[in-house]
Amino acid sequence: MTADLTEDGFLGGRLRIAQPRLGFRAGHDAVLLAAAVPAKSGERVLELGSGVGVASLCLAARIGDCEIIGIEIDPELVTLANGNAKWNGMDRCVHFIAGDARETNPDSAPFDHVFFNPPFHPDNGQVSRSAARDRATRDTNDAIGSWAQRAIQLAKPGGSVTVILRADRLDDFLNVSGKFGVVVLPLLPSVGEAPKRVIVQLRKGERAALTTMAGFPLHDDGRPTHGADAVLRHAAALPLNRT
Repeated sequence: MTADLTEDGFLGGRLRIAQPRLGFRAGHDAVLLAAAVPAKSGERVLELGSGVGVASLCLAARIGDCEIIGIEIDPELVTLANGNAKWNGMDRCVHFIAGDARETNPDSAPFDHVFFNPPFHPDNGQVSRSAARDRATRDTNDAIGSWAQRAIQLAKPGGSVTVILRADRLDDFLNVSGKFGVVVLPLLPSVGEAPKRVIVQLRKGERAALTTMAGFPLHDDGRPTHGADAVLRHAAALPLNRT
Protein backbone atom coordinates (compact mmCIF):
# COMPACT_ATOMS: atom_id res chain seq x y z
CA MET A 1 0.00 0.00 0.00
CA THR A 2 1.54 3.32 -1.09
CA ALA A 3 1.57 6.44 1.08
CA ASP A 4 -1.14 8.14 -1.01
CA LEU A 5 -3.62 5.29 -0.43
CA THR A 6 -5.43 3.94 2.60
CA GLU A 7 -6.81 0.48 3.27
CA ASP A 8 -10.36 0.65 4.62
CA GLY A 9 -12.79 -2.00 5.78
CA PHE A 10 -16.44 -2.18 4.73
CA LEU A 11 -19.23 -4.54 5.76
CA GLY A 12 -17.62 -5.19 9.12
CA GLY A 13 -14.24 -5.88 7.51
CA ARG A 14 -15.63 -8.35 4.99
CA LEU A 15 -14.33 -6.08 2.22
CA ARG A 16 -10.90 -4.46 2.17
CA ILE A 17 -10.76 -1.40 -0.05
CA ALA A 18 -7.82 0.69 -1.25
CA GLN A 19 -8.76 4.29 -1.92
CA PRO A 20 -6.98 7.65 -2.20
CA ARG A 21 -5.95 9.22 1.08
CA LEU A 22 -6.98 12.63 -0.30
CA GLY A 23 -9.92 13.56 -2.50
CA PHE A 24 -13.30 11.84 -2.61
CA ARG A 25 -13.55 8.80 -0.33
CA ALA A 26 -16.36 6.26 -0.27
CA GLY A 27 -18.35 5.86 2.94
CA HIS A 28 -21.76 4.83 4.22
CA ASP A 29 -23.63 6.26 1.22
CA ALA A 30 -22.07 3.63 -1.06
CA VAL A 31 -23.01 0.79 1.29
CA LEU A 32 -26.58 2.01 1.75
CA LEU A 33 -27.03 2.44 -2.00
CA ALA A 34 -25.80 -1.09 -2.72
CA ALA A 35 -28.13 -2.50 -0.07
CA ALA A 36 -31.14 -1.00 -1.86
CA VAL A 37 -30.43 -2.47 -5.32
CA PRO A 38 -32.96 -5.32 -5.80
CA ALA A 39 -30.62 -7.57 -7.78
CA LYS A 40 -30.89 -11.36 -7.76
CA SER A 41 -28.54 -14.19 -8.62
CA GLY A 42 -27.83 -14.38 -12.34
CA GLU A 43 -28.80 -10.79 -13.15
CA ARG A 44 -26.65 -8.10 -14.77
CA VAL A 45 -26.12 -4.79 -13.00
CA LEU A 46 -24.52 -1.48 -13.97
CA GLU A 47 -23.12 1.22 -11.69
CA LEU A 48 -22.61 4.72 -13.06
CA GLY A 49 -19.77 6.68 -11.46
CA SER A 50 -18.30 3.71 -9.62
CA GLY A 51 -15.26 5.36 -7.99
CA VAL A 52 -13.01 2.77 -6.33
CA GLY A 53 -15.79 0.19 -6.56
CA VAL A 54 -17.18 0.13 -3.01
CA ALA A 55 -20.89 0.05 -3.91
CA SER A 56 -20.48 -2.57 -6.63
CA LEU A 57 -18.36 -4.79 -4.39
CA CYS A 58 -20.83 -4.42 -1.50
CA LEU A 59 -23.59 -5.55 -3.87
CA ALA A 60 -21.51 -8.50 -5.05
CA ALA A 61 -20.81 -9.47 -1.43
CA ARG A 62 -24.58 -9.64 -0.80
CA ILE A 63 -25.73 -11.28 -4.03
CA GLY A 64 -22.74 -13.36 -5.07
CA ASP A 65 -23.66 -14.82 -8.45
CA CYS A 66 -24.35 -11.71 -10.52
CA GLU A 67 -22.49 -9.71 -13.16
CA ILE A 68 -21.66 -6.12 -12.27
CA ILE A 69 -20.03 -3.49 -14.48
CA GLY A 70 -18.98 -0.09 -13.17
CA ILE A 71 -18.29 2.99 -15.29
CA GLU A 72 -15.94 5.64 -13.88
CA ILE A 73 -14.55 8.74 -15.58
CA ASP A 74 -11.27 8.79 -13.62
CA PRO A 75 -8.92 6.11 -15.04
CA GLU A 76 -6.83 6.03 -11.86
CA LEU A 77 -9.93 5.11 -9.85
CA VAL A 78 -10.81 2.45 -12.43
CA THR A 79 -7.41 0.86 -11.86
CA LEU A 80 -7.96 0.95 -8.10
CA ALA A 81 -11.49 -0.46 -8.46
CA ASN A 82 -10.36 -3.41 -10.56
CA GLY A 83 -7.55 -3.99 -8.06
CA ASN A 84 -10.10 -3.97 -5.23
CA ALA A 85 -12.26 -6.48 -7.07
CA LYS A 86 -9.28 -8.81 -7.46
CA TRP A 87 -8.11 -8.23 -3.89
CA ASN A 88 -11.53 -9.31 -2.60
CA GLY A 89 -11.80 -12.29 -4.94
CA MET A 90 -14.64 -10.76 -6.98
CA ASP A 91 -12.92 -9.99 -10.28
CA ARG A 92 -14.77 -12.79 -12.09
CA CYS A 93 -18.12 -11.12 -11.55
CA VAL A 94 -17.25 -7.41 -11.05
CA HIS A 95 -15.40 -5.31 -13.64
CA PHE A 96 -14.81 -1.57 -14.04
CA ILE A 97 -14.27 0.44 -17.22
CA ALA A 98 -13.24 4.03 -17.89
CA GLY A 99 -15.80 6.37 -19.43
CA ASP A 100 -18.31 9.17 -18.95
CA ALA A 101 -21.40 7.80 -17.20
CA ARG A 102 -23.64 9.91 -19.43
CA GLU A 103 -22.13 8.77 -22.73
CA THR A 104 -20.47 5.35 -22.45
CA ASN A 105 -22.52 2.50 -23.89
CA PRO A 106 -21.45 -0.80 -22.27
CA ASP A 107 -21.38 -3.81 -24.59
CA SER A 108 -23.83 -5.79 -22.46
CA ALA A 109 -26.57 -3.14 -22.21
CA PRO A 110 -29.40 -3.12 -21.30
CA PHE A 111 -29.16 -4.20 -17.65
CA ASP A 112 -31.54 -5.68 -15.11
CA HIS A 113 -30.59 -2.93 -12.66
CA VAL A 114 -28.71 0.38 -12.85
CA PHE A 115 -27.61 2.35 -9.80
CA PHE A 116 -25.57 5.46 -9.07
CA ASN A 117 -24.45 8.04 -6.54
CA PRO A 118 -24.21 11.19 -8.67
CA PRO A 119 -22.26 14.39 -7.98
CA PHE A 120 -24.56 15.91 -5.37
CA HIS A 121 -23.42 19.55 -5.38
CA PRO A 122 -24.47 21.84 -8.28
CA ASP A 123 -21.78 23.63 -10.27
CA ASN A 124 -22.36 26.83 -8.28
CA GLY A 125 -21.63 24.99 -5.03
CA GLN A 126 -18.44 25.22 -3.00
CA VAL A 127 -15.35 24.17 -4.94
CA SER A 128 -13.21 21.52 -3.26
CA ARG A 129 -9.47 22.09 -3.01
CA SER A 130 -9.03 18.53 -4.28
CA ALA A 131 -9.62 18.30 -8.04
CA ALA A 132 -10.59 14.62 -7.75
CA ARG A 133 -13.10 15.28 -4.97
CA ASP A 134 -14.51 18.26 -6.84
CA ARG A 135 -15.08 16.12 -9.94
CA ALA A 136 -16.82 13.45 -7.87
CA THR A 137 -19.10 15.74 -5.87
CA ARG A 138 -19.86 18.78 -8.05
CA ASP A 139 -21.25 18.89 -11.58
CA THR A 140 -23.59 20.87 -13.80
CA ASN A 141 -26.94 21.78 -12.28
CA ASP A 142 -28.69 19.23 -14.51
CA ALA A 143 -26.29 16.38 -13.66
CA ILE A 144 -28.76 14.35 -11.59
CA GLY A 145 -31.40 14.59 -14.30
CA SER A 146 -28.98 13.64 -17.07
CA TRP A 147 -27.55 10.72 -15.08
CA ALA A 148 -31.08 9.53 -14.34
CA GLN A 149 -32.11 9.73 -17.99
CA ARG A 150 -29.06 7.71 -18.98
CA ALA A 151 -29.74 5.12 -16.28
CA ILE A 152 -33.33 4.71 -17.49
CA GLN A 153 -32.08 4.21 -21.06
CA LEU A 154 -29.66 1.49 -19.93
CA ALA A 155 -32.19 -0.42 -17.82
CA LYS A 156 -34.30 -3.22 -19.27
CA PRO A 157 -38.10 -2.93 -19.37
CA GLY A 158 -39.16 -3.96 -15.88
CA GLY A 159 -35.69 -3.21 -14.54
CA SER A 160 -34.83 -0.83 -11.75
CA VAL A 161 -32.87 2.40 -11.35
CA THR A 162 -31.66 3.14 -7.81
CA VAL A 163 -29.94 6.32 -6.65
CA ILE A 164 -28.87 8.00 -3.41
CA LEU A 165 -29.32 11.78 -3.34
CA ARG A 166 -29.17 14.79 -1.12
CA ALA A 167 -32.74 15.15 0.15
CA ASP A 168 -33.02 18.69 -1.20
CA ARG A 169 -32.26 17.45 -4.74
CA LEU A 170 -34.99 14.82 -4.94
CA ASP A 171 -36.98 16.88 -7.42
CA ASP A 172 -34.06 16.78 -9.86
CA PHE A 173 -34.68 13.03 -10.17
CA LEU A 174 -38.47 13.17 -10.04
CA ASN A 175 -38.55 15.71 -12.87
CA VAL A 176 -37.23 13.06 -15.28
CA SER A 177 -38.88 9.96 -13.80
CA GLY A 178 -41.87 10.65 -16.03
CA LYS A 179 -44.37 7.84 -16.39
CA PHE A 180 -42.60 5.35 -14.12
CA GLY A 181 -43.30 4.32 -10.55
CA VAL A 182 -40.91 5.70 -7.92
CA VAL A 183 -40.29 4.83 -4.26
CA VAL A 184 -38.46 7.20 -1.91
CA LEU A 185 -36.78 6.09 1.32
CA PRO A 186 -35.67 9.02 3.53
CA LEU A 187 -32.45 8.34 5.46
CA LEU A 188 -32.56 9.98 8.89
CA PRO A 189 -29.22 10.83 10.54
CA SER A 190 -30.86 10.02 13.90
CA VAL A 191 -34.30 9.08 15.15
CA GLY A 192 -36.62 12.08 14.81
CA GLU A 193 -34.29 14.14 12.61
CA ALA A 194 -35.03 15.37 9.10
CA PRO A 195 -33.43 13.39 6.27
CA LYS A 196 -30.23 14.63 4.67
CA ARG A 197 -30.15 11.81 2.10
CA VAL A 198 -32.82 9.83 0.29
CA ILE A 199 -32.66 6.60 -1.65
CA VAL A 200 -34.89 6.65 -4.70
CA GLN A 201 -35.86 3.69 -6.85
CA LEU A 202 -37.65 3.67 -10.19
CA ARG A 203 -39.14 0.65 -11.95
CA LYS A 204 -39.02 0.99 -15.71
CA GLY A 205 -42.47 0.18 -17.05
CA GLU A 206 -44.27 0.34 -13.72
CA ARG A 207 -47.27 2.65 -13.80
CA ALA A 208 -46.52 6.15 -12.55
CA ALA A 209 -46.93 6.54 -8.80
CA LEU A 210 -44.85 8.09 -6.03
CA THR A 211 -44.51 6.21 -2.74
CA THR A 212 -42.64 7.72 0.21
CA MET A 213 -41.68 5.24 2.90
CA ALA A 214 -41.23 5.93 6.59
CA GLY A 215 -37.77 7.24 7.34
CA PHE A 216 -34.87 4.84 7.98
CA PRO A 217 -32.93 6.10 11.03
CA LEU A 218 -29.19 5.49 11.05
CA HIS A 219 -28.54 6.36 14.71
CA ASP A 220 -30.41 6.38 18.01
CA ASP A 221 -28.89 8.09 21.04
CA GLY A 222 -25.56 8.27 19.24
CA ARG A 223 -25.39 4.58 18.35
CA PRO A 224 -26.20 2.83 15.06
CA THR A 225 -29.73 1.49 14.94
CA HIS A 226 -30.25 -2.25 14.59
CA GLY A 227 -31.37 -1.76 10.99
CA ALA A 228 -28.39 0.41 10.07
CA ASP A 229 -25.95 -2.01 11.70
CA ALA A 230 -27.46 -4.91 9.75
CA VAL A 231 -26.93 -3.05 6.47
CA LEU A 232 -23.58 -1.39 7.14
CA ARG A 233 -21.83 -4.26 8.92
CA HIS A 234 -23.63 -7.43 7.84
CA ALA A 235 -24.59 -6.76 4.19
CA ALA A 236 -28.34 -6.91 4.82
CA ALA A 237 -30.66 -5.77 2.05
CA LEU A 238 -32.53 -2.48 2.32
CA PRO A 239 -35.76 -3.20 0.45
CA LEU A 240 -37.91 -0.38 -0.87
CA ASN A 241 -41.56 -1.33 -0.47
CA ARG A 242 -43.84 -0.44 -3.35
CA THR A 243 -47.11 -0.36 -1.40
